[in-house]
Amino acid sequence: MAFRAPSTPPKSIPYKSKDGDPMQSETIFHVIKPGVLTTFQDMGRIGYQRFGVPVSGAMDRFSLQVANILVGNNRNTTCLEVTLIGPVLEARTSITIAITGANLQPKINDRLEPMWKTIRMNKGDVLTFGKHQSGVRAYIAVGGGFDVETFFGSASTDVKNGFGMQLQKSTRINAFPMDVKQGIGLGKQFIPIYEKLVEVAVVEGPHTANFTEEARELFFNSIHTVDADSNRMGYRLKSENIPLQNSSDIWSDAVPFGGIQIPGNGQPIILMADRQTTGGYPRIGTVISADLPKIAQLMPKGEVKFYPVTVEEAQKLVIEMENFLYKLDVFRKNF
Repeated sequence: MAFRAPSTPPKSIPYKSKDGDPMQSETIFHVIKPGVLTTFQDMGRIGYQRFGVPVSGAMDRFSLQVANILVGNNRNTTCLEVTLIGPVLEARTSITIAITGANLQPKINDRLEPMWKTIRMNKGDVLTFGKHQSGVRAYIAVGGGFDVETFFGSASTDVKNGFGMQLQKSTRINAFPMDVKQGIGLGKQFIPIYEKLVEVAVVEGPHTANFTEEARELFFNSIHTVDADSNRMGYRLKSENIPLQNSSDIWSDAVPFGGIQIPGNGQPIILMADRQTTGGYPRIGTVISADLPKIAQLMPKGEVKFYPVTVEEAQKLVIEMENFLYKLDVFRKNF
């Protein structure tokens, strides 16, 4: 049974100034057009899966964290997640933003703006997006953070379960704007490149016994295509059927971000941010945390090839990503 949001949601917790006093939010954007799917996201609702509450949160957590770091926010601060066709937003005050993730050609007053770098917007400036270039999801962070209602400690939008809502035309967006040093950006060598065919590492299991050696080899040797019927809950893949040697049903258990289910039709499903809390299909493996951004930025008809790694190798890669984010955060705070 889906968990529904309370009828009276809790108020958002105000930011505090350096003196410890609560900061007052103000309107920073007027929404002229909302885009196809623009939502508020952070790192998700951690610790509530056992109560049936989905985690949700950003699909590309790396891009969200980098956007926040660039504008001087904590890494888990709420951002706007923009999907394919971006919104049109008019600034109602002076703010600093950063846009990371998919290249959707962001423009201010019709002037193309750099990504992965702090951008200054003045009152009356209009942020728009042009033609899709690469990736699927872009992230907009504002210095000081958005003022958004929270549900179970997170401002992440989960439309299906009633937490938050996607951006609507003519609404106003509030934030706690603060002065941010300009000229902060990511070096070109550190900016991800979103390919149409990606190779992704997978830790095998936990239901290895449900697959023959031939089925596992087929899974890892095939190129899988992202089906158009994919969303924030899961990516449906098309490829040669991966056969099951036992029943396709198992006892339901908790499912992780990146878990790869094989239902009875033999077509893999990668579980994503808005996944259900439990699942009853065998999982042949789980995409490692460090490679989840590659999946999150794959377009429909994009292709993915999996390869197996050990838990130790997966841990090494996620530690490398965490070290990069930590060093970037330290550098930004000392800039």
